[in-house]
Amino acid sequence: MQSEFQTAFFMSEKKTVFLTGATGNMGWAGFQELYGRKDRFDIRVLARDSRKNHKMLDRYAGDPSVTVIWGDLMRYEDVLEGVNGADYVLHVGGMVSPAADYYPEKTLKVNVTAAENVVKAILDQPDPDSVKAVYIGSVAQYGDRNPPRHWGDASEPQTPAKFDMYALSKIRSEEVFASAGLKHWVSLRQSGILYPGILSVVNPTAFHVPMGGVLEWATIEDSGRLLAQVCEDWVPEDFWNKAYNISSGAQYRMTNYEFMCRMLGALGLPSPEKVFEPQWFALKNFHGMWYKDADKLDEILHFRSYVPVDEYFASMKSRLPWFYSLAFLAPAWAVRMFMKPFAFEKGMGTQWWAANDPEKFEAYYGSREAYDAIRSWDDIRPAPLDKSPGI
Repeated sequence: MQSEFQTAFFMSEKKTVFLTGATGNMGWAGFQELYGRKDRFDIRVLARDSRKNHKMLDRYAGDPSVTVIWGDLMRYEDVLEGVNGADYVLHVGGMVSPAADYYPEKTLKVNVTAAENVVKAILDQPDPDSVKAVYIGSVAQYGDRNPPRHWGDASEPQTPAKFDMYALSKIRSEEVFASAGLKHWVSLRQSGILYPGILSVVNPTAFHVPMGGVLEWATIEDSGRLLAQVCEDWVPEDFWNKAYNISSGAQYRMTNYEFMCRMLGALGLPSPEKVFEPQWFALKNFHGMWYKDADKLDEILHFRSYVPVDEYFASMKSRLPWFYSLAFLAPAWAVRMFMKPFAFEKGMGTQWWAANDPEKFEAYYGSREAYDAIRSWDDIRPAPLDKSPGI
């Protein structure tokens, strides 16, 4: 049995982690991982005072290991309350797609201001050097990387795609952390996240991604585990003050065509050729990259579970509400009719751009000639790509 002294000693060794964005996809997965280690971590989260957030967080009321600050990343006083006394600051929060696509100027303001508030609060601590700051960046920071320029690493130039205010906000926010003089900061650049809900999310941005575009995806479980692992005492000192790419490994390298086939297949729906028109998909101007340094972060933080990719897609379907199991009953023509309005949505649909927005049309298709040349799926279906970086 532990003595009172031993109990007090171990209690004093607990670390305090301040987590922003805890009710988002990655943040929630990180919160769950940290909560599973609450014998070692006290968790403090900042969340907007909304019905959705209360539904998620009120169940932890009364647990001494969890503190919820009802506030806003745009208010410095709320952020300071979260940072005060924290050993780790995990800044996951901010505006992301699809809201970021609909409100680009607001996204830039919110994301950069939030980063500035977090860094200022750290620097305002009595001992800012004792605080370790983790910023979650994005693959969007690399900009348009269509094949054959689809390989890269964390040293690649950061050049956001045209009209991508979200990417610009992530670049500027990362610079806030990197240039502040913090003793311990790191940017972990997130890729596309696979989670069950992605199978049911439908919006016009699905058509902003070229069929031949690439992403090296990360599962939600690996992403959450990453946030907890970075707070462990065994993380080496030379890990800090760098940028890394997040992914679940080489088997999660997919072209957008491969992703669409897996996503539709998981729901029992027909192939992309049968439910989408080829002209609906942009030809360029969307971020995505496969990583030459894919394994570097896992070698340090050991966060991957290495679930085979097809097994993971099957598991995502099994975690959806029961009625998604009936999706296979929908005929291809019905799915196509359901998806068509998103391609033509005012302001956001690729086909709306084709008729009404010459600037965006040119950015995403290149030219009217390139668009008119799309006559069948043979014109946009990508050739198989070597998934080894050759280094």
